[in-house]
Amino acid sequence: MRLEKIVQLVGPVETAGDMAQEIKGLYFDSRQVQPGGLFFALRGVAADGHDHIAAACAAGAVAVVLEDPSRAPAGMTWLRVENGRLAMSRTAAAFYGYPTDTVPTVGITGTNGKTTITYLVESIMAQAGLAAAVLGTISYRFGDRMIPAPNTTPESVELQRTLRELLDSGAGAVVMEVSSHALEQYRVDGCRFDVAVFTNLTRDHLDYHRDMESYFASKSRLFTALLGADPVKPRRHAVINIDDPYGARLAAAAAAPVITYGLTVAAQVRAESVSFSVSGIAGTMVTPAGSFAFHSQLLGRFNLYNILAAVGAGVALGLPLAAIAGGIGSGVRVPGRLERVDNDRGVTVLVDYAHTGDALENVLKTVTELATGRIITVFGCGGDRDRGKRPVMGSIGGRYSDLTVVTSDNPRTEEPVAIIAEILGGIGTLGLREYHVADLADGFDEKGYVAVADRHEAIRLAARLAKPGDILLLAGKGHEDYQIVGREKHHFDDREEAAAAFRERG
Repeated sequence: MRLEKIVQLVGPVETAGDMAQEIKGLYFDSRQVQPGGLFFALRGVAADGHDHIAAACAAGAVAVVLEDPSRAPAGMTWLRVENGRLAMSRTAAAFYGYPTDTVPTVGITGTNGKTTITYLVESIMAQAGLAAAVLGTISYRFGDRMIPAPNTTPESVELQRTLRELLDSGAGAVVMEVSSHALEQYRVDGCRFDVAVFTNLTRDHLDYHRDMESYFASKSRLFTALLGADPVKPRRHAVINIDDPYGARLAAAAAAPVITYGLTVAAQVRAESVSFSVSGIAGTMVTPAGSFAFHSQLLGRFNLYNILAAVGAGVALGLPLAAIAGGIGSGVRVPGRLERVDNDRGVTVLVDYAHTGDALENVLKTVTELATGRIITVFGCGGDRDRGKRPVMGSIGGRYSDLTVVTSDNPRTEEPVAIIAEILGGIGTLGLREYHVADLADGFDEKGYVAVADRHEAIRLAARLAKPGDILLLAGKGHEDYQIVGREKHHFDDREEAAAAFRERG
């Protein structure tokens, strides 16, 4: 692609140098620049790409897109733009041939449920004969090809390159999680969505977004700025949970026709005569396209919302009801989402990614409905992240659990004991018994909590205490197979740890 074509795409405020050069690659990390590349000098939270322009040039960059031309080396070709990230997103889409223009593309955003919904929509599409590429928190994948996911939604250059690779491998549709960070940083502005799904909005990422209104504004971009009238995709829809107060607001502001879902009779997609059990969820699904009986192996009321969202996406795409019903009932298993860990002790061990107050409460409500014995919950909170949710999650864990084992999640650069202290501040308001590990040598007979900073030891303690009929919930890390301590990432998988803990019991 010639640089002059990029000039037409991004509409720079000012240019300098040779605009006829051929651009061979796009880069935002100076350490990855190859000869003939175009370097985007982006301002980030922790670094400023303008500081690395010289390094990019030394590595072979032939031009730079920047916001501050005073930082450009003498004689360098550059384009000054108002918004470097938006320019990069538009350029990346064009450079990789606009991957989402020619295939059905579904974007899913909200605080909770995104990953499960991607699996459900993928299953529905498969029933309808569409082979979907899926990008999200767990991985970027299509068929047997799987790419580890460093971010829920990658930077625009990585996103468009990955989409092109997956579509060239045979994918005929795209289903992707769209994070609030990605929306605020314009990572998906080069994508054309057929359907955008909104799940809910609860407290999360406030270390980045400052407050809930800012968080909501970021999420809203998918339904306002990115879902407007487009001749390339004239039949676009928003699928929105109207039981959520932010969803109700969004439904009134969306730039495309809205299909609502929820448990209220006002929702266009809703479930009736619903039953919940350890075998899953069953009922009758009501949609604008007709009704059908459904059964899913997923557990709990919060997963019913995820099913409704996926059904709404299928209806918005015009897929047959038989395919939608088949996709919901096909035994979808989502890694780290109420995932079972087998053992020979008669204990139901569930691993879940719940790492916000709302998610933890939803999971624990589900566990409470299914429980015949005691509930033991192991969880912590991530370091260098929103501190305000820590006491909230502590209070939720304490209310619903017979024993809450407070431990480390990914402490990062914070001291684990300091994080735990803030979680315990929420539990302490409940008046529960505080145990020490030594107190639990013979088990426990009174509702309470214990702090064990080492997650490995916390899981082993919980496994030792669990009796037949109990439910042991390991929350917060889900599918993650690592733990971040300081700035180091170590292998750690709750599923492996739980399985090992029960084997060690003999």
